[in-house]
Amino acid sequence: MDDEKKITRKNSPPIKVYCLPEERAEIEANARRAGISVAHYLREVGQGYQIKGVMDYRYVRELVRVNGDLGRLGGLLKLWLTDDPRTARFGDATILALLGRIETTQEEMSRLMKSVVQPRAES
Repeated sequence: MDDEKKITRKNSPPIKVYCLPEERAEIEANARRAGISVAHYLREVGQGYQIKGVMDYRYVRELVRVNGDLGRLGGLLKLWLTDDPRTARFGDATILALLGRIETTQEEMSRLMKSVVQPRAES
């Protein structure tokens, strides 16, 4: 059996970093946004790795909802374009309103995607 102890982080000497309270709060907030511990965050940043944050599942659920709305609106438009009897009562005003709703839904989806992709100033 090997008498040498395996080298781990727990039995290695720590690096102490002195910082101001507001610096500490910012580091802790950044680690929280990334979904990792402060130690893990500092280790990754200190080694030059770019931190990849966890995606906010609220935004994912919202994108799924908006995508579903868009699919239903597109389905209605498709029925109308194929002269489906269920859409016989659709007039020009209804179709224009449907197209407007599709455009609004696309804008909402675009806004949500930007909020997921672009880093947020606060969480």
